[in-house]
Amino acid sequence: MKTIAVGQFKARCLGLLEEVRRKRERITITKRGVPIAEVVPVRPAEKDLRAWLRGSILQEGDIVSPIGVKWKAAR
Repeated sequence: MKTIAVGQFKARCLGLLEEVRRKRERITITKRGVPIAEVVPVRPAEKDLRAWLRGSILQEGDIVSPIGVKWKAAR
């Protein structure tokens, strides 16, 4: 998470907002070292969620079927 002073945020606002959108990381804005606000990326709309998640989920195989190993907890 990035932290920036309010004066610097004011001077670079549009660029910082674009950075939040692109990197999907929040920025904390401080005044005299005390956090006063956060700029966070907008959540994607539900219909766009699959597109937003595309490439971020890895399927390793069947996660439901038994694996043939008895655990001590099962005894």
